[in-house]
Amino acid sequence: MARGKLRIYLGAAPGVGKTYAMLSEAHRRVERGTDCVVAFVEHYDRPRTEVMLHGLEQVPRRTLEYRGGVFPEMDLDAVLDRRPQIALVDELAHTNVPGSRNAKRWQDVEELLAAGIDVISTVNIQHLESLGDVVESITGVRQQETVPDEVVRRADQIELVDMSPEALRRRMAHGNIYQPDKVDAALSNYFRPGNLTALRELALLWVADRVDAYLTQYRSEHRVSRIWGSRERIVVGLTGGPEGRTLIRRAARLAEKGAGGEVLAVYIARGDGLTSASPKELAMQRTLAEDLGGTFHHVVGDDIPAALLAFARGVNATQIVLGSSRRKTWQYVFGPGVGATVARESGPDLDVHIVTHDEVAKGRGLPVARDARLGRSRRVWGWIVGVAGPPVLAVLLNSVDPGLANDMLLFLALTVAAALLGGLLPALASAAVGSLLLNYFYTPPLHRWVIADPKNIVAIVIFVAVGVAVASVVDLAARRTHQAARLRAESEILSFLAGNVLRGETGLENLLERVRETFGMESAALLERASDVEPWTCAGRVGQGHPVERPEQADVDMPVGDHMALALTGRVLPAEDRRVLAAFAAQAAVVLDRRRLQEEADRARALAEGNRIRTALLAAVSHDLRTPLAGIKAAVSSLRSEDVEWSEEDRAELLEGIEEGADRLDHLVGNLLDMSRLQTGTVTPLIREIDLDEVVPMALGGVPEGSAGLDVPETLPMVAVDPGLLERAVANLVENAVKYSPAGSPVLVAASALADRVEVRVVDRGPGVPDEAKDRIFEPFQRYGDAPRGAGVGLGLAVARGFAEAMSGTLNAEDTPGGGLTMVLTLRAAGTRPEHTAEPERQAS
Repeated sequence: MARGKLRIYLGAAPGVGKTYAMLSEAHRRVERGTDCVVAFVEHYDRPRTEVMLHGLEQVPRRTLEYRGGVFPEMDLDAVLDRRPQIALVDELAHTNVPGSRNAKRWQDVEELLAAGIDVISTVNIQHLESLGDVVESITGVRQQETVPDEVVRRADQIELVDMSPEALRRRMAHGNIYQPDKVDAALSNYFRPGNLTALRELALLWVADRVDAYLTQYRSEHRVSRIWGSRERIVVGLTGGPEGRTLIRRAARLAEKGAGGEVLAVYIARGDGLTSASPKELAMQRTLAEDLGGTFHHVVGDDIPAALLAFARGVNATQIVLGSSRRKTWQYVFGPGVGATVARESGPDLDVHIVTHDEVAKGRGLPVARDARLGRSRRVWGWIVGVAGPPVLAVLLNSVDPGLANDMLLFLALTVAAALLGGLLPALASAAVGSLLLNYFYTPPLHRWVIADPKNIVAIVIFVAVGVAVASVVDLAARRTHQAARLRAESEILSFLAGNVLRGETGLENLLERVRETFGMESAALLERASDVEPWTCAGRVGQGHPVERPEQADVDMPVGDHMALALTGRVLPAEDRRVLAAFAAQAAVVLDRRRLQEEADRARALAEGNRIRTALLAAVSHDLRTPLAGIKAAVSSLRSEDVEWSEEDRAELLEGIEEGADRLDHLVGNLLDMSRLQTGTVTPLIREIDLDEVVPMALGGVPEGSAGLDVPETLPMVAVDPGLLERAVANLVENAVKYSPAGSPVLVAASALADRVEVRVVDRGPGVPDEAKDRIFEPFQRYGDAPRGAGVGLGLAVARGFAEAMSGTLNAEDTPGGGLTMVLTLRAAGTRPEHTAEPERQAS
């Protein structure tokens, strides 16, 4: 079934005419023969809106009772059964009355759309979830009913219902929106001209962004590369130099001259990560661009002019702002520069502004041979061989005359050696010095800086060319080796991050410490804030040094989204390191979100467990505790009654019933209190070394005589237990076993030693428990089988296991050979270390 289409009428404030426009559209659809019904429309006693409902089929509403009142709501099931082509659903952000199928009306609309029904709805701009803080700052009113922005963005059609603030206030004053007794208050508060103007601007801008998204999607789908100047978009090309701030401010002034102007600051980094840009300066420029309402973008590209033009055309920009070149005059021999290239290739649809600044012609340095990767010692030896080697070789060759060809080969070998050692520059120096020495000493006429034979000129040129070529190859190989090593290191780091994700590790401090160690920093901190106007707070920090309170105070800061940043102090990182740092920053944000979600899940789990315990406790109190109370009350009332003459036997029987009821109450309340202590973690045992025959016999005092037998050898080693907790645990086990044992089959309590442990076994011949239920019977408020409600609240075994674990013991259930159930209580023998201890031992209270 095809999904229905959603059309939304969006307004800036109540009363602009959204519902009226929706009903007008419905009448047009009905006149064309479309099956259209009113699922829910609220006219608020506005006469013109109420009249528009005439002639439209309305689905009857359902009424719900809530807190003593009756409220009408949309009957979702009735609309789904009716299955119209179009359903009118007013107030998309409305919160349904408790008891409805969905909490929000937009969720009802989602069900209608999923059923293939087209929906026309309305919503005000102040009800969009992302604008809640902005609307509150404007109007002073926090909107309680909101709808997620994504729901509205997914609409197939959005139509803005607009009205000027003056016209809306006139409608309000004429009583067309609110009742007369509310008009003055509304005009003085929410419907003030400033509020309405600001809300109107929000609505217009939101719809404009929506239209812009449609346009971008259309251009992408139809591969439109030509710029459409629908609005002024100004791209600022940044080099990372100090002139960037001047360019951003200039672009912001240009954007202010056109309605809806937008500034996009972009920094083009080379693909090999080599740049002279200051990360600190880039961070300041990013902050400035965002403060002026623009956005900052980081793009990678080896051909900077081509990358800049591709970015500008990709965002449908209309203007580019560049700074005048910082090159010195002589540096133009290397090319026309970025500004001139962009201006030449921009075409007629993209204007280029060249802005002067204080750094013009002060020099920025051109890329030079990057032989730093060869190491300091190799570069030193390369220069020694390249500069000092040719004169030394010339001295040696003066004593021996091998011929010009051999002389050139020897000098070429020296140039190759300089290239292998030091890279491009030492090799060029060796070629230059070697060619001069060859010309002076070995090329006729000798000892003159001229060459008589043209063949010798060709030979020297070839010599220089071969030297330069070899030096270039060595330099390229060194750079590729460095890049490969760097990529290998980056891949190892990214593999580490991926492993963290797969393993589900959530240690934020450990990750920050890894960041600090990886990049050699003094400290690392993850900063966040709720909104652009809120102060920064530290979510996690490692390392030494002065704490960073804002990203701008750090030597390196890497933004993560709009309101989070990873801040590092210690040194400035090169651009090539920021790629990996961005991955670390994203992982840190994920770890923080995961930790918070885990904390929320733990809190929710604790609340759910607490609610389950409280619900079961209430159920127990409502029945199991009231049963003995009712018996005691009936017996006491009978004894006090003057209408009946009780015999001594009857009085004794009633008193015995009172005593049994009181004992049962004492036992049930004791178990409830013990369970409460276990749940809150306040059970701290006082461990002593004691013999089992001093405690276990006392635990059998609460069961009928002859219902339990005892087998505790005197040769058993002493156990390290809390006597009080052990007695309670064994008593609960024996009571439970007696309850399920058949008549004439006494329960056996036996003890035996096993290595450094002592086992107490409570054996019964009852019906037993299947394997899948053996763990479940130890849960609170669990009864097995068809045990009657009055048989207890189901806490005896849970309390016994809790006490056993508090004494570093265990309690498990096993099948009794021949039928029945055996409870195995394993205790620690005296003189052995516990496997785990919780706190210093204190007296259990």
